[in-house]
Amino acid sequence: MLRALCELLEITRHLLLCVLENLCSSVEFSINMPSFLLLGAICIFLFSRVPPCLPLQKVHVSKETIGKISAASKMMWCSAAMDILFLLDGSHSVGKGSFERSKHFAITVCDALDISPEKVRVGAFQFGSMPHLEFPLDSFSTRQEVKAQIKRMVFNGGRTETGLALRHLLRRGFPGGRNGSVPQSLVIVTDGKSQGQVALLAKQLKEKGIIVFAVGIRFPRWAELRTLASEPQEQHVLLAEQVEDATNGLLSTLTSSALCSPAAPDCRAQAHPCAHRTLETIRELAGTAPCWRGAPRADAVLATRCPFYSWKRVLLSHPATCYRTTCPGACDSHPCQNGGTCIPEGLDRYHCLCPLAFGGEANCGSALRQVAERGFGSAARPGQARPQRVVVLLTESPSQDEVAGPASRVRAHDLLLLALGSEAVRAELEEITGSPRHVMVYAEPQDLFSKVPELQEKLCVRPRSGCQAQSVDLIFLLDASASVGPENFAQMQSFVRSCALQFDVNPDVTQVGLVVYGGWAQTAFGLDAHLTRAAVLRAMSQAPYLGGVGSAGMALLHIYDKVMTVQRGARPGVLKVVVMVTGGRGAEDAAAPAQKLRSSGISVLVVGVGPVLRDALRRLAGPQHALIHVAAYSDLQYHQDALIEWICREAKRPVNLCMPSPCMHEGICVLRRGSYLCKCRDGWEGPHCENRVLRGDAPKARGSRQDPAGGLHTPGSQHLQWPGHPGS
Repeated sequence: MLRALCELLEITRHLLLCVLENLCSSVEFSINMPSFLLLGAICIFLFSRVPPCLPLQKVHVSKETIGKISAASKMMWCSAAMDILFLLDGSHSVGKGSFERSKHFAITVCDALDISPEKVRVGAFQFGSMPHLEFPLDSFSTRQEVKAQIKRMVFNGGRTETGLALRHLLRRGFPGGRNGSVPQSLVIVTDGKSQGQVALLAKQLKEKGIIVFAVGIRFPRWAELRTLASEPQEQHVLLAEQVEDATNGLLSTLTSSALCSPAAPDCRAQAHPCAHRTLETIRELAGTAPCWRGAPRADAVLATRCPFYSWKRVLLSHPATCYRTTCPGACDSHPCQNGGTCIPEGLDRYHCLCPLAFGGEANCGSALRQVAERGFGSAARPGQARPQRVVVLLTESPSQDEVAGPASRVRAHDLLLLALGSEAVRAELEEITGSPRHVMVYAEPQDLFSKVPELQEKLCVRPRSGCQAQSVDLIFLLDASASVGPENFAQMQSFVRSCALQFDVNPDVTQVGLVVYGGWAQTAFGLDAHLTRAAVLRAMSQAPYLGGVGSAGMALLHIYDKVMTVQRGARPGVLKVVVMVTGGRGAEDAAAPAQKLRSSGISVLVVGVGPVLRDALRRLAGPQHALIHVAAYSDLQYHQDALIEWICREAKRPVNLCMPSPCMHEGICVLRRGSYLCKCRDGWEGPHCENRVLRGDAPKARGSRQDPAGGLHTPGSQHLQWPGHPGS
């Protein structure tokens, strides 16, 4: 665990350096380093618990229980008379790094042994191509001497001749031991990849009464470890890569034999489900290829297709049972909050390892409040405006306390919250930041580097106001149902007014409309109702609150049929956008209507507020980028930039003049060299088939001819171009 923690901290350090070195000059960056950069925004990184590397043995218990297992490994003591011999695999298949971890495991076990000539004696062998005695059991009489000698062991290499080492012990016994007058324990630390037979030799050792522990290292071959180990195998097969867990397992087994004892009488050894993992090379069918084989007749060759295979390495998992000792302790009440780690100090004391921004708090109780109130200090300098302030949260574990309220107060301090964490905490990070757009998720610790460009972009790039004179037909759809309430509806109105301020409202650039829905859908004002921004803002303030049970699907169909149409002011060849703001129920029936709008060339963005039906909203939003989740109505103001940026990004997409169709009364829209032509059905004429033809006068008045496709070309049919289209 210590090695994994160090590796991850090193990755994180490089991540910060990458961000600092490449951050654009418009950001001011504040971090607790010997010297720090003054750029355009201030960022504080909160480090919560870091994820460990993939374990080759996983005990299926809670993190609290894993902590208890680790603590109990330091609280057991072995003082009964016994001989313990470590047999360490020093072959090339193990490698020098894993050999060093084997030594670390042996040293950790020695910390729990009362080493003396009368009580516990310890010796060590190393084996590769040949067994080599490092020191006999009667060489050293103190724990410090034994540990020092284990540290001085040098990796030899060679083949994995486990059988030779076992045969040597069968012939000569434990060197320096007490000839079986006290219990004997053999601790074999190996990868289980012996180049000879070991089953019979291990059986003979166990028949002599020797307790055999098989401890895996690197990617062990678990089947061989089980062959080596004493019965019951689940109590004698361990993994040295997880030192504290393996030490606990070994001492727990010796405790059951009354050779060791826990520090407290209420400590108990229990069985837990676990999994053993290892890398295996497997063969799989890759395909077939032409080949030739001999036919039954000697002078014939048979052409056929023969299979060919590929080999790959896969990580396989095998269910198992692990026996571990746990003791009740001071951390049982979970005193450390906000991702703080509780470290037991004996049975009745503890201390908390808190993330960096807690200011020395004993139990880590207020990370977000601390960073909002103390993290930035006096950032504004005399004569200068306050720079943008950013908080970047890095975590992989869920918070142990409520986060929505503190996160909302942080955003109320005009702080931008960004979060980087594992997939398991995505939902909580979205609640903390107030938006999925402010959350970055990684799968493994090494993936942190791949998130550097995304983090830099979020830190450096600020959306520009409006879309720089690009034409947009924009409809805001507000949830005015009883589940929202009049006060929250008023905050929705304020939000869309603020968004409308970012656009140049006039008939040639941006047209804005507003629809509300509750028990029914109602057009507050259409696209062509108000020609100036001031008029749009006044009309938004007068939008009615409806109440009743809302239906988002009904409201979207209302927009499709009666709002986003040519006769109601929609302009052909112009981007069409619907921004739906909802905080209540009623989204279950909206997925199909939303898709109908998108299929007609109308972009749909969903802004969901508060405890909404997330699955239904995600289906409604369609693509992942078409959903903005906001924690509370008061936080809508912090998502205006994200909404404007989304609309402007949509405005860059090519526009089809015939989607949605500008032709009325089932007329057919035909694209013609940068414009379009409406083919009208019988009985209609005009540029958009908007005029009815009087009976008896149709042929004379229209001077039209029948189209082979069933429509009519009329003198009124024409190529049309509109403002905002490239051809205009």
